[in-house]
Amino acid sequence: MNCFGLLLLFHVASSVKHSLRYFLTATHGVHDFPEFFGAATVDEVQVGYCDSNIKTAKPKQDWMMKLIERNPEHLEWYSQKCLGSQHVFRANIDILKQRLNLTKGPHILQRMNGCEWDDETGEVIGFNQYGYNGEDFLALDLKTLTWTAPKSQAVLTKLIWDGEKARLEHNKNYYIYKCPDWLKNYIRHGKSFLQRTENPSISLLQRTPSSVVSCHATGFFPGRAEMFWTKDGEEIHEDVEKGEILFNNDGTFQMSVEFNVSSVPPDGWRRYDCVFQFSGVGDNIKTTLDKSVIYTNWAYPPEFPVAPVAGIAGGFLLLLVIAVIVLWLKKRTGFQRVDGED
Repeated sequence: MNCFGLLLLFHVASSVKHSLRYFLTATHGVHDFPEFFGAATVDEVQVGYCDSNIKTAKPKQDWMMKLIERNPEHLEWYSQKCLGSQHVFRANIDILKQRLNLTKGPHILQRMNGCEWDDETGEVIGFNQYGYNGEDFLALDLKTLTWTAPKSQAVLTKLIWDGEKARLEHNKNYYIYKCPDWLKNYIRHGKSFLQRTENPSISLLQRTPSSVVSCHATGFFPGRAEMFWTKDGEEIHEDVEKGEILFNNDGTFQMSVEFNVSSVPPDGWRRYDCVFQFSGVGDNIKTTLDKSVIYTNWAYPPEFPVAPVAGIAGGFLLLLVIAVIVLWLKKRTGFQRVDGED
């Protein structure tokens, strides 16, 4: 997910990069939160979950459940991995606390690993990255089979892990061959679900008459999309701030792009449009800047679409955590690439 960035494209006529990602997090000293949890995503859709409370892996999509029914050993493999990773991560936190002479908590160890596969070129990208207490810690370079330590505190761990040659070879084999094979299998089984397109519900929001106007899109799928503001049909960047793509608890996505309208004269508002577009799919969806359609904090109409936002804040903590990991991962310089053939 840096801890948790990650994007989709579904178009028959163009190259599509598919992804299989695993997000693992171990905590120490974090109250009311599992000591360990993990999630698997295919093309940014959560397909599996496990944590230290339920002590097993659970599929999260109907098509994944059907695949598991035909291959129960697949779920057993994930459950064993979940249990084993829980013990390994807990031990690693204890080691890092001693190695870095850290006594105060909380402590959070995260890993994002997996692969991307381009269904047109056959290119494979493997990645395995760790974060500790919210900062980059280690990343595996699959070309050199060595670990990269962005901070001095991670150098000792890097040197130790660089010496584990069998583990490094196992990593290389997994990320170049096994992970892409599993990804292709998941794509085949979940094709109808993963290749659907759902257009967003778009609203203009403003807290007060002097606040920025936020163009909010929610309920769209897939999650590879762009939003921007235009003036007279030309994209503008000044006074514009883009938000991240976030998960909704129903498996769809949401995002916002803000526009500071303080310098726009009243008679010039309709020259501006908020534009939503899927990457390579369909036509642009335009929403003209118009005071009469803006929703405000002091006067929500009954149909105001707040439910998806509330759903994220309330019921699906794991997806929120994934979003946080994505933001962490986006700070990195990029995944280490390994070329492979289909």
